Amino acid sequence: MSVSNRTAGAVAAAVLLPFAIGVGPAHADEPVKPGGTPTATATVSASATPTASPQPRPPANMSSVGGALLGLPGTQVKLGAGAPVLPKELSARSWIVADAESGAVLASHNAHWRLAPASTLKMLFADTLLPKFTDPGRAHLVTAQDLAGIGAGSSLVGIKEKQSYTVRDLWLGVFLRSGNDAVHVLTQMNQGLAKTVAEMNAHAAELQALDTQVKSPDGYDAPGQVSSAYDLTLIARSGMQKPAFREYAATPRAAFPGEAKPGKKRETFEIQNTNRLLTGDFGLAPYQGIAGVKNGNTTHAGATFTGVAERNGRVLLVTVMNPSSKEQHAVYKEAARLLDWGFAASGKVTPVGELVAPRNVVPVARPSGGTESGAAAAPERPQSAAPAVAAGAHGGSGGVGVALAVAGGVLVLLAGAVFLVNRRWPAVGRPRPRPSAAGSDAAPAPDPGAAP
Repeated sequence: MSVSNRTAGAVAAAVLLPFAIGVGPAHADEPVKPGGTPTATATVSASATPTASPQPRPPANMSSVGGALLGLPGTQVKLGAGAPVLPKELSARSWIVADAESGAVLASHNAHWRLAPASTLKMLFADTLLPKFTDPGRAHLVTAQDLAGIGAGSSLVGIKEKQSYTVRDLWLGVFLRSGNDAVHVLTQMNQGLAKTVAEMNAHAAELQALDTQVKSPDGYDAPGQVSSAYDLTLIARSGMQKPAFREYAATPRAAFPGEAKPGKKRETFEIQNTNRLLTGDFGLAPYQGIAGVKNGNTTHAGATFTGVAERNGRVLLVTVMNPSSKEQHAVYKEAARLLDWGFAASGKVTPVGELVAPRNVVPVARPSGGTESGAAAAPERPQSAAPAVAAGAHGGSGGVGVALAVAGGVLVLLAGAVFLVNRRWPAVGRPRPRPSAAGSDAAPAPDPGAAP
């Protein structure tokens, strides 16, 4: 049974829910700048959509990680017989649509353009630090130092000094409310800013997210802090292989601890996920099959979003960066259009590149014959160092040694308010030897440093 059918009732219910949670200044979802979008039957370069202000241009030469076409400016797509044309209503500076299981990039636009990521960078923060905090019930008493240095206009979950929070509370604050205060507390628990930034940059390099340079773990605008649609998609793909990451990213709403007062039971308040394709909003229905991942918005970055969704056993990842359209919720609507296109185009397009495996995964040659996701001649697939774990009903991940397979789809639990996605690594492989040496999103006019 497809996730679309299983979630139909939940989606209908969710769209009627009132969205009364206040959203901090950093959560603006009014994007601010350009892009272009063509449709064609071969690899093409996009012409920019006319706007009132001059449009920045992507570099003529960008990274070719994942394939040479991904390093070219403009839109890259190879439509086959019966493939739908790309949506016309696309204005993002950069975007990508990829098959999460096979890694095939179905289409892209300036995929390696290094842009400010805003709070989508929190995906890398979580993917790096989650394995270091394995006890969700571990409590931490917040100090003034933990909350020092939070940028003006930052999105906050409401953490207070001299109050205790569990690791689970803090991660819910990161994923649902994009709380920079929660990020700062976890950063201090990880022995500080310098160590955390270094570990995030090292992890990005391990994932081959080579467009990414971290300066601030929360995504707050900082000189030289950049990522790309390609890298954010790689990072999301890695994160979604971690059960805790999946759970947090797919949680629509949760109870968060309020201030503890002597002699009284500690009250809680509800926090809601700022990913509007997950929760919906006025004028925007939740996307059927959505299972995360993360949104962001700053003045410098504009609106950014990476999402993962399942339909009829196929799982797609999409990243959209900085749309120029003035329509409300533009970053989500453009992501939804790309997801719709990707599901309709799967099996009818030739991939223009691939999501590469992490550096510690040994690539293996693909057996002759057959294609992945119904697509033509994808590159060789990696062999994972992790064992296979059957996780659900769909089974049958296409190809050999794919980096991520999704089985079981999305289970919506309105009572528990959690969306769950079961995934598995389908192949056993050999990790590369490592060097022995060490080291080897809803208010107008957001603050320039705000990061949802």
